Amino acid sequence: MAGAKPGVHVLQLKPPRVHEALKKGAKFIKWDEVSFYGPPTLVTLRVDPEGFFLYWTGVSNLVKHTLTQLLNLKEPKLREVLGFLKENVGGKLLMIVHGNDLVNVTFLNFLAMQEGTAKIWTDELFALATNILSQNASRNNFLLKAYTKLKLQVNQDGKIPVKNILKMFSDKKRIEMALEQCGLVNNRSEGIKPDDFTWDAFQKFLDSLCLRPEIQSIFEESGSKRKPFISLDQLMDFMNRRQRDSRLNEVLYPPLKREQVRQIMEKYETNSSQLERDQISLQAFSRYLGGEENGIVPPERLDIIDDMNQPLSHYFINSSHNTYLTVGQLTGLSSVEMYRQVLLTGCRCVELDCWKGRPPDEEPYITHGFTMTTEISFKEVIEAIAESAFKTSPYPVILSFENHVDSAKQQAKMAEYCRTIFGDALLIDPLEKYPLVPGQVLPSPQEMMGKIVIKNKKKHHHHRPIDTSGSIRQKEQGDQSSPHNGEQRRPASSVVGDSLGTASSEVNATEEMSTLVNYTEPVKFKSFEVAAKRRKYYEMSSFVETKGMDTLKNSPIEFVEYNKKQLSRIYPKGTRVDSSNYMPQLFWNVGCQMVALNFQTLDLPMQLNMGVFEYNGRSGYLLKPEFMRRTDKQFDPFTENRVDGIVANTLKIEVISGQFLTDKKVGVYVEVDIFGLPADTKRKYKTKTSNGNSLDPVWDDEMVVFNKVVLPTLASLRIAVFEENGKFIGHRILPVSAIRPGYHYINLKNELNQPLMLASLLVYTEAQDYIPNEHQDYAEALTNPIKHISDLHKRETQLAVLLEDNNEVRPILFTHFTQSTSLSVCPCLCAYVHSSNPEGGPHSLYSAIIFVCVCRPLLDVPVDSVEHLKQQKGYLKLLKKQGKELKELRKKHLKKLFSICVCREKKELQEILDRKRQNSISEAKSRDKDKAETQNQRGVRERIERENESHSLFIYIILLKVRLLRHIIRFQLQEKELLCSFALFTIEPEFK
Repeated sequence: MAGAKPGVHVLQLKPPRVHEALKKGAKFIKWDEVSFYGPPTLVTLRVDPEGFFLYWTGVSNLVKHTLTQLLNLKEPKLREVLGFLKENVGGKLLMIVHGNDLVNVTFLNFLAMQEGTAKIWTDELFALATNILSQNASRNNFLLKAYTKLKLQVNQDGKIPVKNILKMFSDKKRIEMALEQCGLVNNRSEGIKPDDFTWDAFQKFLDSLCLRPEIQSIFEESGSKRKPFISLDQLMDFMNRRQRDSRLNEVLYPPLKREQVRQIMEKYETNSSQLERDQISLQAFSRYLGGEENGIVPPERLDIIDDMNQPLSHYFINSSHNTYLTVGQLTGLSSVEMYRQVLLTGCRCVELDCWKGRPPDEEPYITHGFTMTTEISFKEVIEAIAESAFKTSPYPVILSFENHVDSAKQQAKMAEYCRTIFGDALLIDPLEKYPLVPGQVLPSPQEMMGKIVIKNKKKHHHHRPIDTSGSIRQKEQGDQSSPHNGEQRRPASSVVGDSLGTASSEVNATEEMSTLVNYTEPVKFKSFEVAAKRRKYYEMSSFVETKGMDTLKNSPIEFVEYNKKQLSRIYPKGTRVDSSNYMPQLFWNVGCQMVALNFQTLDLPMQLNMGVFEYNGRSGYLLKPEFMRRTDKQFDPFTENRVDGIVANTLKIEVISGQFLTDKKVGVYVEVDIFGLPADTKRKYKTKTSNGNSLDPVWDDEMVVFNKVVLPTLASLRIAVFEENGKFIGHRILPVSAIRPGYHYINLKNELNQPLMLASLLVYTEAQDYIPNEHQDYAEALTNPIKHISDLHKRETQLAVLLEDNNEVRPILFTHFTQSTSLSVCPCLCAYVHSSNPEGGPHSLYSAIIFVCVCRPLLDVPVDSVEHLKQQKGYLKLLKKQGKELKELRKKHLKKLFSICVCREKKELQEILDRKRQNSISEAKSRDKDKAETQNQRGVRERIERENESHSLFIYIILLKVRLLRHIIRFQLQEKELLCSFALFTIEPEFK
């Protein structure tokens, strides 16, 4: 539905190609179910050159439509009846199965004349029958198919019976008149020569039969102006302006250039003189509208365009419920053929309800337990799955086992059948890159391509030992009791009253079956919190639709988050005994991958499922939108606001006319509906009923508008046609994100999504980004400024005339606008007016007034008060979300703070212990040091004492010396004094 690979996708699908051997034809012996016991018929089998029809000639000329399944014949009963037991004819037999639903199919049997012929025809016919492009071909291609059918159905004279043409269309009188206008035979009992009934003659006949005035109107709007042609430039403008999707990137998807438009003109215009003048006629323009270039959906969307390398949980998976049933849930036939047909539609998950076989064979079988539905062989079902699993899609098939076989021996036999019949296709061991460990994402569909995956309860080693000779029942709280042996029947009322059906009475698996289970191990769902804590993404849970609905309503966001990493399966409640279906869209909205439906009932839910899974190459896998996959995004399916990163769309559609809607002359009407999120615009539109015209009704109804499609990649548009009594005619399911705007034909399909040959609708669509109503004027002015300015000029002229007629109005207008504050909002407008009238004067003033008056919607943006905005639901919801996030942040903060504190306390305690240890060491060292120092001090003291004694003696001697010196000095001084006294005594007499 979403998630296409980035860039421009190169279409890988190939148109149908018919093998030369099929065109040439081959001899076959034919018999069918009706003539089963009658004689076989020798026929020449052929396919027309376009690959539309398989037909044969022999006793009578017959035409069969494109078929749905082809496979080699393997029925021994048929060989006995036809007497083929003595001859090895396996390589010559061909069986063709076709029908308009999956239950009521018809078998055609052919025996080739040569070895290998059946193989070539089987492969080539199957390729033609399943070609996606041919089933979604253009309107012109289906007209060619109708023409081819008429050309093939010739009578014994080699002419085309007129009655066949009358039978193909609804209005006999108009058909006869159109044939007469084309110069063809119109008598019911006569025939038309094939040489007269050319392709051009057939197109002329259709033009006469349906005049198509609506095409003429479109042609005139494109620029013809009642001329019989339009120019190349006008066609290019029509294709780029009307037919181009404005949502596309103009760099990756640029508008068409003249050379490209010229090629389209040359393809549809047969008049060379008009081509020389670069012109295209009405007839060629009409053929272009029905051509392959103008499909309602780009052909790239039919190809495998999704990224197939994402985990398995990122995809929607086409899934079936009780695949073996053909009618209701209580009575009716079970069929092996249903598995083939369901797988060929692209279904990738089928269900097998297995029960214990009875003596003497003790072969496990498949049926709906405790009901009166018939039984089919388990082994034959496994063989059918092996034959058809990968014919239409190479991506993995999931077998959902509902295992009630309470016999270890028979479970071992089931496991052995799976191993031997599936061979290397059975995925037993987990892929090396994806071990079964918590936190490991699931592998991608690309990595499991061509593999069959088993979903079955798994035996764990902590379970009690199992006695292989007895039963291996499992009893869960609330489970329904089941008989152990023999008939598994109980009153139908008990089944109806149990919404879970028989799923709750499964038994434990043996070792042999457990070894086959890997990425789809079913477990009982407890809560989203438990699943998030376990982180075992290979575990999945199944929800009955009632429980799934409760979970969806109560925990939508959590459901989406769960489905990002783990698989979930939804199945119908047991009270749907008529095999009706629930709407799968409800569970797609929360990302549920396997939304299982009853394929035998082609009601509206099943039609929607068929239409949705037609895209991405009908692979059975659709990539979910990005925010349903990313773990950093949250999505609420009930949101009314814009989804983060997604632009909502506005879709408009007008049903213009219908063509050849039914071969009955009855009134018809059209219904248009959309399926998506609950917040999408819901409006079921219904046209008026045509007045007995189903050939070419034209509706002149208003355009229906789906104003807001919140999530275009998850929404689908359904257009359905009904007879006036409510009988279904045909419909089409279209993805909103892929709908092309413009004029397009929609070729209708039946309930099984098979194309109807002629029924179609001509519609006009507009698909654009959603713009709120209050901003529509701005968007229109920006989108088409020329038209906007033109409208302004017209209004200016009209207002100027009014002003000239009533001069008294001028002062009032002048006073109003000169006092208006909006005049200063748009200076560029004043500049424009000034440049348009440089001389100024009243005209320029009134022009400015007119422009401001007209542009006020662009200037007066409505502003709500803060108090009013605070009362908005979105604000309150955001406030609640913010509070919740704040609470979570606080909780995380406290947790982080606690851990930091604990770490810090541990660190500080360690530091204290280290410090104490260091102190102890230091004290010990100090004690040792003090002891050593004490001993050293004692020795030093003794040494000092000895030194003191010697010093004392030395000092004593010195003191004695000093004392002696003092005596000597004293003596000398006394001697000097005596000498001085004597000298003075001798000198004094001389002076005298």
